[in-house]
Amino acid sequence: MADPGPEARAAALLRRPQLWLVPTILTGLLALLLSLLYMGGIVNPNGDLRDLPIALVNSDTGKPPAGQRQNIGTQVSAAIAADTAGGKADWRTLTRAQAQDQLDSGRVYGALVIPADFTDSVTALATTGATKRPTMTVLTNPGKGSLGSSLASQITTQAARQSSLTLGKQLGAAVTTADSTTKVLLADPVEVVTQVGHPIGSHSGLGLSAFYYTLLLVLAGFMGGNVISNGVDTALGYADNEIGPWHTRRPTVPINRTQTLLLKMAMTAGITLVSASLVLLACVGILGMDASHLPLLWVYSYCAALAVGLGVQAINAAFGGIGQLVSMFVFIVLGLPSSGATVPLQAVPDFYRFLSHFEPMRQLSDGVRAILFFDARGDAGLTHSWIMIAIGTALALAFGFGMTTYYDRKGHKRLTPQPA
Repeated sequence: MADPGPEARAAALLRRPQLWLVPTILTGLLALLLSLLYMGGIVNPNGDLRDLPIALVNSDTGKPPAGQRQNIGTQVSAAIAADTAGGKADWRTLTRAQAQDQLDSGRVYGALVIPADFTDSVTALATTGATKRPTMTVLTNPGKGSLGSSLASQITTQAARQSSLTLGKQLGAAVTTADSTTKVLLADPVEVVTQVGHPIGSHSGLGLSAFYYTLLLVLAGFMGGNVISNGVDTALGYADNEIGPWHTRRPTVPINRTQTLLLKMAMTAGITLVSASLVLLACVGILGMDASHLPLLWVYSYCAALAVGLGVQAINAAFGGIGQLVSMFVFIVLGLPSSGATVPLQAVPDFYRFLSHFEPMRQLSDGVRAILFFDARGDAGLTHSWIMIAIGTALALAFGFGMTTYYDRKGHKRLTPQPA
């Protein structure tokens, strides 16, 4: 055997500029992109917020005050609906039953309710000895996430406070003989009461368990797909197996790209059964996460993780060595800030709203949220999620096998020489 010559030294190699160039550029670009993408989605939710759907309920049945054509509840609700808080709110004028239905299906982030006796309570303040303040109720929806529910609560509370101050000025002008106690009461006459409009369990992470459960499913599919891909390549002799000081290379098995992808996808379908089941077992069985519809949640978890795993296999088959990086951007990097699961999509820049139309994590998180918090209702996002899972799976199969068939026809074989 020929003498390979002296071994290279790290100190000598470090003085080669070309050795530094590519890793420095790639890692720098990755750090820059990750920072811009992640922080860009959450750094200013109040500034980016617009058109947050909030229900506005006027249940006031009182007669209009003397000289007025509408009761006070109607006047207040019209003023609130006309003021979108600088474009931040999308007020939906609904009945109390309609508002509750939209809270229960996650279609609104909160509600502001004017009670049936509102006019009578307000007009009573102008009488002698009035002590009871009229109320307006802010309903929260923690199932939409703590931040989204909080933003809606801020908007509704501010609208109610502003209405109270406006009414106070009108009452103060009408009542000129009130004592000091009554004047204080009239200055801010409406009491704002906050209640939970759609309760969720105490083991729901303040509404964030849906996001983290979705993230686990995506990671299970992403990591599982890459582990299976690398494991198959190693077993078939197309990649080295190096663990610590041990290095092996198995004999290369002649197989084309299409059959390799078929093998990887079949293994993904089988192994994902295990990983999805263990995710459910850990979250619900061991940690006690609040969850109902467990059989449905298990089936959904498997299909969601499988769709991601098949997508990873298709991308790896198409892009080869950089496939893992590409799939990381598709499923993780771009998926997290555009999921709408932590920061509402109404509170992120337009770029992330655009991504949310097709990014997998957004589609999956809507389904998980519907199952965990909204009684598995189809109109809460579950039907749309099932459709997108089916579309994603079909695209993964078509893209993956389309690319491998093309490579096989072009004669791009994966056979590599055995190492010396």
